[in-house]
Amino acid sequence: MAHGERVLTLTTRGSYRQDFTEGSIPRHLITFSLPMFLGNVLQALYNTVDSIWVGRYLGKEGLASVSVSFPIIFAVVALAMGIGMATTTLVAQYSGARDTGMVRKSIANSLLLTLVVGGVSSALGVIFRRELLALINTPQEIMDWASDYLGIILGGVFATFIYNLVSAVMRGLGDSRTPLIFLTYATVLNIILDPLLIFGIGPFPYMGVSGAALATIIAQAFSGILGIRHMMKHGYLTLDREDWRVDFRLVRLTFGIGLPAGVQQVIVSLGMLTMTSLVNRFGSSVTAAFGVGGRLDQFAFMPAMTMGLAVTSLVGQNLGAGKHERVKEVVRWSILMTVGITSVVSLVAILFPRPLLSTFTSDPDVLKEGIGYLRIVAFAYIPYALMFMLSGILRGAGDTVPSMLISIITLWCVRIPLAMRFSKAMGSRGIWLGLAISPAIGASLNYLYFLSGRWKTRAVTRKPEEQGPVSVEANGGKEVVP
Repeated sequence: MAHGERVLTLTTRGSYRQDFTEGSIPRHLITFSLPMFLGNVLQALYNTVDSIWVGRYLGKEGLASVSVSFPIIFAVVALAMGIGMATTTLVAQYSGARDTGMVRKSIANSLLLTLVVGGVSSALGVIFRRELLALINTPQEIMDWASDYLGIILGGVFATFIYNLVSAVMRGLGDSRTPLIFLTYATVLNIILDPLLIFGIGPFPYMGVSGAALATIIAQAFSGILGIRHMMKHGYLTLDREDWRVDFRLVRLTFGIGLPAGVQQVIVSLGMLTMTSLVNRFGSSVTAAFGVGGRLDQFAFMPAMTMGLAVTSLVGQNLGAGKHERVKEVVRWSILMTVGITSVVSLVAILFPRPLLSTFTSDPDVLKEGIGYLRIVAFAYIPYALMFMLSGILRGAGDTVPSMLISIITLWCVRIPLAMRFSKAMGSRGIWLGLAISPAIGASLNYLYFLSGRWKTRAVTRKPEEQGPVSVEANGGKEVVP
C-alpha cells in the first residue's frame, strides 16, 4: 500500500448510505429527510401511545404523572444526547473526507463515552427521582405514580442511548432508512405491550403507569440490539482493538462538539423543568394540558427537526469534502422547505385545536387549557423551525458553542422571566405567551451568527486532496479515490 493511503473497509451491501457531496441537493434533502420524518412520527407515536392509554383510562392524574416526568428524563439524558450529536458531525465529516478508519474509531469511542456518561446520569436520576419531582412542585396526588414511572424509564435508559447512538451514526453516513426500520419494530412492540402491562391482560400483572414505562424500555432495548447487530454486520462497528482504544484527540473533539450541544440540551431541559414547576402551581389540569400540548408540539416540530438533522449530515459531508458552494445551496433549500411546511402545520394547530387535543383526553378542564395553549404557542412554530434548521447547520460544521449561548439567552433572559411575569397577571395563559415570544428572539440571534460566516472555519477534517489518496474497499472490490 502506498504511503498515505487510508483503507476503507465498510461494506455497502444491504446498506442505504448516501454521498451528499454530489447530485441534487433538494433531492438529497427530501430522500434523506423522508425516512427520518417517518421515524420521528413513529418516535412521537411511540412516546404518545403511553399518554393516550394512560390519559384515556387512568384519568388526568395518570396523564399528569407521565407528563411531569418528561422534562426530568430529558435533563438526565441530555449529555448523552450531545455525544450523539457530536457523533453525527464527526462521522459525516470523516465520511465526506473518505476516511472510514476514523469513522469506525469515532463510533467505538462515542459508544464508550455514551456508556460511561449514560451510566452515571441514569444512576443519579433513579436515586434522586423523588427529590427532582419535588423540586418542580409535582402535585402530591400524582407523586407516587410519577416516581414509579420515572424510576423504570431512567433505570432502563441505556436502551435509549444505544438506539440514539445508532441513529446518529447512520445519519452521519447518509443512511436514514435503517433507523426507521428498527424504530418501526420498536413502535409496534410498544403498542402491543402497553395495554398488556398497563391493565394486566392475560399472564401479565397489572402495573398501571409503571407498565407503560416498562413497555417503552423493552421496545427500545429491542431496537438498540438490532442497531448494534446491523453496525457489526456492515463493518461500522468491529471488535478490532485499535478501534476501541481510547483516542484522546477524538474524545476532545467529541466533547468539544458534544459538550456544548449537551449543555444546550441541559439548559433547555432545566428551562422546561422551571416552566413545569411554574405550570404545576396551577394544578393537575394545567399540568396535563401542558403535557398534551407538548406532545402536539412534538409532532408540529417534526418537519423542522427532521430538516435540521438532514442539514447536519449534508453540511458535515460537504465541509469534510471541501465543497463550500454546495453548503450554501443546502442552507438556501432547507430554509425554503422548512418555512413552507411549518406554516401549514401552524395553521392547522391554530384552527383545529380541540380535535387534536381530544385524542388524549375528554376532560373539559384539560381541553379548555389545552386549546388556550395551542392558540398561542402555535404562532411560534415558524421561529422554532428556523432555530432547529440553523442549529443543524452549525452542528454540521462542528460549531456548537454559539447555539448553547443563544439557548441560555433565549431561555433564562427571555422565556422564563416573561412567563413568570405574565403568569402573575394572566394565569396559565401568561406562561403560554412567554413560550411563544422567546423563539423569535432565539431564531434572530442564530441567524445573525449564521450571517457572520464564522461557522465555516470549524470543520474538523481537511479537504480530501490535502490528505493524499484514499483506498476504498467495498464488497471485496478496491477503488482508489484521489
